[in-house]
Amino acid sequence: MSARLRLKDIFGGRAADEKGADVQSRRITLNGSSVDYRLVRARRRSIGMQVDLSGLTVRAPRWVSIREIDENLSKRGAWILRSIDEWRARRRDVMPREWKTGAPILYRGRELLLALHAAPKREIAPDLLNLTVLHPTPHDERRVAAFVARWLRDEAERHVFPHVAAYAARVTPAAPTVKLTSARSEWGSCDRQGVIRLNWRLIQLPPDLALYVVAHEVAHLIELNHSARFWSLVEFLFPGSSKARDTLDEWTALLEA
Repeated sequence: MSARLRLKDIFGGRAADEKGADVQSRRITLNGSSVDYRLVRARRRSIGMQVDLSGLTVRAPRWVSIREIDENLSKRGAWILRSIDEWRARRRDVMPREWKTGAPILYRGRELLLALHAAPKREIAPDLLNLTVLHPTPHDERRVAAFVARWLRDEAERHVFPHVAAYAARVTPAAPTVKLTSARSEWGSCDRQGVIRLNWRLIQLPPDLALYVVAHEVAHLIELNHSARFWSLVEFLFPGSSKARDTLDEWTALLEA
């Protein structure tokens, strides 16, 4: 068992695990716009709707007809379309689609532009506007991508990992083990063995949000749950945690991008 900071922790949705469920892909026209949605037949009493980066998901009891489901969607058409537009606006590219000079890349909450230069020595230097990459073969997108990806992971360890020890020292004498992860649905996790795993994409968040995630996982060293005592501990470690938690959902699209 472990405690994880996931999409469902932020949005209050159900777990993504729907193995064995009856899942269909459907389409409906709402206010003149065609909308694709996933219909999940589940053991529940009412129709539920959720919009996230993947689009619209509808959960309904097995006995409810398609006509009744679509009628409910039509009634909430304005909300659905607005929510889809909001999620599209949140979408951010984790990495450039083309590894060429001028392509955008996120680093510590700022969108920088790649600046590729031929050089015998491999080196990366961020400034206020650019992420300058020196590489022997700057036109080889695959090699440049791999080089920058490794650098981002190293940056995550360099900028984020030290804060784990600093926060942990405030609540426990035991120093936790920290590992880097590439999970697609969580910013971090903490298990019963006291192992904290942090997503490398934290280096792409604004630094204060990355620290909030660290505080969240460190708090799980003491409270492996999301009880009132847990949230009090998070606030002790990171004052203003409630606001940070709300802000973090604006960046959650990074996890699935």
